[in-house]
Amino acid sequence: MRWTLLAVGPVAAAAALWIGNTALFSDYPADSTLRLIAHRGQHQVFDRENLRSDTCTASRILAPTHPFLENTIPSMQAAFAAGADVVELDVHLTPDKQFAVFHDWTLECRTNATGVTEETPIGLLKTLDVGYGYTADGGQTFPFRGHGIGMMPTLPEVFEALPEERFLVNFKSRRAEEGEALAELLGGHPSFRERTFAVYGGHEPTAAAKADIEGLPGFSASDTKTCLLDYLKLGWIGHVPEACRNTLVMVPANYAFLLWGWPERFYQRMRSAGSDVILMGPYGAGDVGTSGIDQPADWDLVPQGFPGFVWTNRIELASEQLTRRGFCELPSPPRACADVTSR
Repeated sequence: MRWTLLAVGPVAAAAALWIGNTALFSDYPADSTLRLIAHRGQHQVFDRENLRSDTCTASRILAPTHPFLENTIPSMQAAFAAGADVVELDVHLTPDKQFAVFHDWTLECRTNATGVTEETPIGLLKTLDVGYGYTADGGQTFPFRGHGIGMMPTLPEVFEALPEERFLVNFKSRRAEEGEALAELLGGHPSFRERTFAVYGGHEPTAAAKADIEGLPGFSASDTKTCLLDYLKLGWIGHVPEACRNTLVMVPANYAFLLWGWPERFYQRMRSAGSDVILMGPYGAGDVGTSGIDQPADWDLVPQGFPGFVWTNRIELASEQLTRRGFCELPSPPRACADVTSR
């Protein structure tokens, strides 16, 4: 009898663990809809092999299939037309206290100038050619040279050009001043605040923006790591750690299966804690930059009916992949399933 009880204990514990985290007895909300975040708008993608933090990605783009340049207003317009619900953009606070929308820390990779972006006055930045450095053949040709002159926008210009859309703002520095300046800008323009989906990036500006703007979601890389690791420790009992509450939880698609209750129960737990879930592309050791759900193999990692956000670098391919995966047949199909020519 004693040995029987000893054997039953672990079995019962395992059964309780399984019941508490299996997706068999859980489902997504009936009216939920997958949503798309277009990283940098519709942009030129590049070879990610042996990518380093200082790699000039403009010098290794793939053969262009469209005319759009990242972080420009036309690229954002194209992303929303292709079905994006949110466009991610990058900002630098210039010496004259303007937010320049541009990715790189320095100017020489993409533009016809040199220097540190945040140390350059907006008047000069507005004269540059943001398509100057792009090449797909090792520098033999530069297909966008001369086509990006004057196309670096300010953040207010983006908000004004796309008054109905939402944006995820990426701080490129570690300066708290950036977050404080954004809070001041959004505080003076309620319509801008309404369309700021969230902020992320450097811990200091992100924390400053969140502190000054009530209800603004935001996260840094360290916040995401803390959230996921803490959840792995106690998520098996349904506990959502503080680092996962009222924020955005970014989940690498190839490691999502490790999360307790993935996908339905995990999603429900995060939503109950006030957080949105963003499914990223596969993460590998030594990865630099942000991997997205871009290729068919990546889309195969998106759970059926997933109603969270999907991060993509190839927004122009999303409609085709959503159709292939059956998302466009759901009662509440994603925005990208609509006829893009009707927008």
